[in-house]
Amino acid sequence: MQTSFSTQKIHLEPVTLSNLETYLDVGKQSYCEHYLHLWENEDPTPYISNGLTKNVVTRELADPNALHYLIQQDQATVGILKLVKDCGIDEIAQADSLKAEKIYFLKTYSGKGFGKQVLQFIEELAKGLNKKYVWLDTMQKGNPIHFYQKQGYTIKRESEVVLPNAKPSEKAMWILTKKL
Repeated sequence: MQTSFSTQKIHLEPVTLSNLETYLDVGKQSYCEHYLHLWENEDPTPYISNGLTKNVVTRELADPNALHYLIQQDQATVGILKLVKDCGIDEIAQADSLKAEKIYFLKTYSGKGFGKQVLQFIEELAKGLNKKYVWLDTMQKGNPIHFYQKQGYTIKRESEVVLPNAKPSEKAMWILTKKL
């Protein structure tokens, strides 16, 4: 019997200096495959330079509050994940919440069921850290909002992309939370 692609399990590998280049390459490629439309002239430089450079991620790897993972399926790296362990939002205390800051999949692997597995990993990790909430932000336009809502996340409030050169028509975001 053949196993369908969507039932295959993923593995999350912590990012270290030895696999940092893979994290950066997959992060940049997946971001560009999904989010170029957000930026003037389809140039994501403000985002890439703010969060997906060797200097930025190396500094984050030294911060025990930041967790970075390669999302792997079989031998392939299919995406990246960045979490912030102690990250409050509004009235929710830092000690009570974990932020899922980056969940990016290469386009080839999007829609295969891996996102649900990543959210399960995040929620289990958060519970293990005695968190009461997981939160993230997502674009108001597009399919991700519906995916997150199906997984039990609710809209907390509006937000927006604050980096320079984001198209005004694409800046609108939602902050979503899930009580654990």
